[in-house]
Amino acid sequence: MHDFIDHNLLARLSALPLESRQAMIGSVAGKHRSPHRGSSVEFAEYRKYVPGDDTRRLDWKAFARSDRFYIKEFEADTNLRAYFVVDSSGSMNFASGETDTKIQYARRIAASLSYLLVKQGDAAGLSVCNDKIHLEIPPSRSASQLQHIFNSLGELEPKGETGLVEALHTVAEKIKQRALVVILSDLFCDPEELGDALQHLRYRKHDIAIFHLLDRQEIDFAFDRPHRFVDLEDNSTLVAEPNLIVDEYHAALNEYLTKVEAKAHDAQADYQRIVTDQDYEAILSDFLTNRLR
Repeated sequence: MHDFIDHNLLARLSALPLESRQAMIGSVAGKHRSPHRGSSVEFAEYRKYVPGDDTRRLDWKAFARSDRFYIKEFEADTNLRAYFVVDSSGSMNFASGETDTKIQYARRIAASLSYLLVKQGDAAGLSVCNDKIHLEIPPSRSASQLQHIFNSLGELEPKGETGLVEALHTVAEKIKQRALVVILSDLFCDPEELGDALQHLRYRKHDIAIFHLLDRQEIDFAFDRPHRFVDLEDNSTLVAEPNLIVDEYHAALNEYLTKVEAKAHDAQADYQRIVTDQDYEAILSDFLTNRLR
């Protein structure tokens, strides 16, 4: 049993579907909007009748108003493919106090959302990256897929430098059909390069969701004596007096966070900034609720 899976939490969240924010293209009937027209219950638009159309879909009220024949078109429903892109670079192994490490928090979110997707008949897959993509599990709707994803998440050992930007470009090129791409990372990369990768995903018509994971100590920078800081990605060190640099640190942090959020919004991504001492059930509940049509 993996400690990042809470079955009671999953039971509580199961009442909330995970919906795409845009039309999807799938291989089986499902509950998500498709760019193709069909005959589900949600009205899309009218179009003029042409010979061969199903006369049962004629709108007689429109005919009475205009003396012309119009066909009602509805949104076709389809299934959803989701790709979870998990950053396993060294910085994801950081935690202060008794909170989860960032990678543990990412495990909880990815595992929970994967479970909910497969339970509702959709497909979940996993890509893990540090300096490059080193694990890829193609999306599937099978029950055995969940165990594969859970086992892979449990075996993650964060190390090395981040290759998130390159991984996102790779994912954008590899996914041929539009999908939900869920990114779980501390986003320690250049905001301009990250923005380019997000735009690549947007250009390929993917629905992007970002969980930006940060530790409370990274936000507050609350130190009361000199410290030796170690970069968990390249192992470089820096000795500093926090009281002398705290204002400069917060200014740089705020500039970075503002740029990252702006790049996410420019790509129409669903951006969630999370501090790892927050209740992840509340985070997931808000995420699912905000996506309901």
